[in-house]
This record gives sequence, structure tokens and C-alpha cells, in this order.
Amino acid sequence: MIRNALVLDGVIAECGVLRRTPAGMPVLEFSLEHVSRQVEAGIEREVRCEVAVLALGDVALSAQAHRPGDKVTLTGFLAARSARHKGLVMHVNTIEILEGN
Repeated sequence: MIRNALVLDGVIAECGVLRRTPAGMPVLEFSLEHVSRQVEAGIEREVRCEVAVLALGDVALSAQAHRPGDKVTLTGFLAARSARHKGLVMHVNTIEILEGN
């Protein structure tokens, strides 16, 4: 299996400070609050979650302009936070501002 793709709408909850890796790569961590209605087992229910997000390179540089409360669509993939910490984090490839900001 090789499929790992995610598209998620939400509101930026918290924004970290832009930092750089030892190799000089820009990195920005933030979190996204997601709320939607989903159908599961034939029943509609509300889904709420907060997702840890990681942006690297040019995406990190553009993401630093966003503020908590901004409505966005993120596309990317899921990965373990690190080799030691298996919790999931969304790695972002694109960020799109949604209307109504």
C-alpha cells in the first residue's frame, strides 16, 4: 500500500514560531481545528478534532502569514511525529485560504 493523502478544512487554532532545521530548512508547526458532519454506519454525526500540522520549506514560509482564526484547506499526508514518538502529524503540501476570513 502506498496511498497517504489528506485534505482537511478547518480553522487555525495555534501557530508556532518559524524555526530552521540545522540544515537551514524553514519549519512551522501549528494546529488545525476541524468540525464537520459525517455519515458513519448510516448515521450522521458531528466530528470534531484538533490536528497537529507541520509545514516545511516554502510552505512554512507562506504559512507564517496565517493567524489563529484563519479558515483554511490543507492538503498533505500523515506521518509519525518522530522515530520515537508515533503520534500522527499532518505534513502540509498546500494551504488555501477559505472565503470568510
